[in-house]
Amino acid sequence: MAARERYITREGVRALVDVVWRHPKVKLLVSALGVPPADIIAKTHERGMLVGGVCGAPEHAERQCAAGVDVLVAQGSEAGGHTGTISTMVLVPQVVDVAKGRAAVLAAGGIARGSQMAAAMALGADGVWCGSVWLVTRESDLLPNQKAVLLNYRSQDTIQSRSMTGKPVRMNRSRYTDAWSAAGAPATLAPPMQKVLYEYARSRIDRAQRDDLYSYPVGQVIGMVREETTVREVMLRMQNEYLETLERMGRQTESA
Repeated sequence: MAARERYITREGVRALVDVVWRHPKVKLLVSALGVPPADIIAKTHERGMLVGGVCGAPEHAERQCAAGVDVLVAQGSEAGGHTGTISTMVLVPQVVDVAKGRAAVLAAGGIARGSQMAAAMALGADGVWCGSVWLVTRESDLLPNQKAVLLNYRSQDTIQSRSMTGKPVRMNRSRYTDAWSAAGAPATLAPPMQKVLYEYARSRIDRAQRDDLYSYPVGQVIGMVREETTVREVMLRMQNEYLETLERMGRQTESA
């Protein structure tokens, strides 16, 4: 089995966790698909690291808290990658209610501006978790043509498809995703086999630079990102926008 495929198995994931444990500078280990096993949570805590869990519904948050995670990532359906069906605006306050001091809450899904960060904090979140906005930064490992594809997409051009992993993944629509959703197309395979199949197709698409077939996990917020910048520029812009939003809200409160 090739290296890129063996890590999507249970054994492969544990091997990756072992790699994380060998790097003391890592401070947070997050499980994106389900509750981390108890032994992994315990061993991660023993190494002085925090453990997080991504939640797409309140019941997910409850299970993560019961397992002893430190951080809940409340990820709305706008987000890229594996997502549920509840939007960020609705999900975050429900996860905050579940946490009740047992874990910190980060809002995720559709966040790329400081005003959105302020909205998340107003909903009770302790911070935000951003993903798609980093894909088109200069530091991203995406190829130039891949970034160009994403920069041309609108928010409504992202879809939820099982064609990548067998589970619902928000990604940009392409001829690849259209083929899987066409009438008469075969059903997607169960995880992890669909991911194995996808990786073979993706490697060929990348080599051929077939932009019309290119699909990547990306959230609806990509429609708000129109140019390549740096991580530093994104961080500074979001911080300034966050402060400007707080000042504007303060003036509105004073005039009310």
